[in-house]
Amino acid sequence: MAYTIRRKLNVGERNKIGGISDLTAHLLFHRGIIEVEDAKKFIAPDYNRDIHDPFLLKDAEKSAGRIIEAIKNNEKIAIYSDYDADGIPGATIWNDFFTRIGFKNFSIYIPHRHDEGFGMNIDAVDQLASEDVDLIVTVDCGISDLGPIKRAVEKGMDVIITDHHEPPTQLPPAFAIVNHKQKDCMYPDKNLCGSGVAYKLIQAIIKKAKVIGHKLGEFKDGHEKWFLDMVGMATLSDMVPLVGENRVFAHYGLSVLRKSSRKGLVRLLNHLRIVQRHLTEDDIGFMITPRINAASRMGVPMDAFKLLSTDDDIEARKYVEHLDKINHERKGTVATLVKEVKKTIRERYGENNQGPMINDQKIGENLVSKSGNNGLPNVLVLGNPIWRPSLLGLVANTCAEEFNRPTFLWGRDGDGIIKGSCRSGGTVSVVEIMRKMPTGILTQYGGHFASGGFAVSDETIHHLGEHLNSAFGLLSQEHKEIGPEYIDMELPLEKVSWNIYGEIEKLAPFGTGNPKPTFLFKNIKIASLKQFGKEKNHLEFNFRKENGSSVNAIGFFMNTEQFKNKEGEMIKAGDFIDLVATMEKSMFRGSAELRLRVVDVF
Repeated sequence: MAYTIRRKLNVGERNKIGGISDLTAHLLFHRGIIEVEDAKKFIAPDYNRDIHDPFLLKDAEKSAGRIIEAIKNNEKIAIYSDYDADGIPGATIWNDFFTRIGFKNFSIYIPHRHDEGFGMNIDAVDQLASEDVDLIVTVDCGISDLGPIKRAVEKGMDVIITDHHEPPTQLPPAFAIVNHKQKDCMYPDKNLCGSGVAYKLIQAIIKKAKVIGHKLGEFKDGHEKWFLDMVGMATLSDMVPLVGENRVFAHYGLSVLRKSSRKGLVRLLNHLRIVQRHLTEDDIGFMITPRINAASRMGVPMDAFKLLSTDDDIEARKYVEHLDKINHERKGTVATLVKEVKKTIRERYGENNQGPMINDQKIGENLVSKSGNNGLPNVLVLGNPIWRPSLLGLVANTCAEEFNRPTFLWGRDGDGIIKGSCRSGGTVSVVEIMRKMPTGILTQYGGHFASGGFAVSDETIHHLGEHLNSAFGLLSQEHKEIGPEYIDMELPLEKVSWNIYGEIEKLAPFGTGNPKPTFLFKNIKIASLKQFGKEKNHLEFNFRKENGSSVNAIGFFMNTEQFKNKEGEMIKAGDFIDLVATMEKSMFRGSAELRLRVVDVF
């Protein structure tokens, strides 16, 4: 990986962004915030000011009217949700909304990830029809489900699609489609997650009900803001850009999560020893999201929904323990798969392909690291009929990050269909790669920039790698090469302080589109280092400031063998290194510690 230190602001740029600290101005400027008003909005999001009118979404008003009609006539509504940590919180929002307005004639349907796969399917549609469902509302799926939605219409059901995935050329014959990525949708923010779109539709229902004089039970003004805990969780989990409206959702979502009374959530946080009032986006991403996703990966997606929606403390405890157990099982299964995939890569492309490596070559302000990936194709494509597709997204993500290229992995689902998951590795949109494929190779595909899913016919699977790499080549001709990774600023170790952290914290929550600020600490001496954790698979550095005070740096899933000192030897205490790291507040065991999180060492 190559690194470039971001340039300093000139006087005109600095003055334009207004009266904030030089550090905050620097960080905001290089995140595209260059005006005073934009800086104020970014640092202090405001729900009433920064949320868009839901009726700007194409078909939102039409959909709101149909749902109000169904409520008024006590028609049966089915919420058909995706099975991940975007769709399940969205289903929870609908459950909360219907419960709060006293509407009981609804059901939640979450498909089995392995047996049914992503999106709607005909068997599920037939089941809902047999249950006398009148209206299906999707969450985080449906935009590509032409056949199943056509079947629903034939069965006499209306379908309202709420989705955020890229629309195909031919749209399903739904009653209405609420998806901001439709070309003729004028909604100003194109980055919402699936639960975000569902929340906007609920906003539209509340707004339209007021206009037409329909009372939604005892629903109070502004009560929908309590649903922001689930919107925020989904927004942070689905890795959509944390800018615009998503920043508002993440900011207020964390605020609501920190005081949420959801019994399952409170139980889960207690079980994980997370202090609820100090909950962060990292806690969501690394601790909560994996457990929500584990439910579907291990075949019990409804358990995650029940955890988030139950009002029974005994049930909450049961689901927390169950999800924790299956998450551990999922970790073991995925770890085994990762080893198998990496072994296959080594056997197929050579032992030297161990992923990105670091050296200390410097060119101007650029810190350059050389890759050990010589010989690897531009797109990694592997599969095995015995691999379970529901687990391959995690494995593809690990490989895409380690080998720094798009990775497509496939297996067979419960119906014998070849399905797979893909991750971009941050280099190119996997959806765009799949769109460049010749017609007929993929029988189904969808997703967004960073991740996606696909299905392949038995007849074409043997040529999948060839076609994907050809598609990547076509894209490469159209787009400029991805640039280097950026380091925000060089800092001396002495600057690691709570005051500096306070400036950084103003930009939180961090995530896609708003990464944690990274800093280069040059030529600092390792006072001590050690491996820690049950499996000794994490690395802790200790450094000393000039005044003798300590600064700790943590590298999760890192070891001393990964890094070399300036003499090319394995790092050890006493070595001088260049460290790339972020700054963070750890609340381990309930006390605050300011520390560094290792990004790279060279």
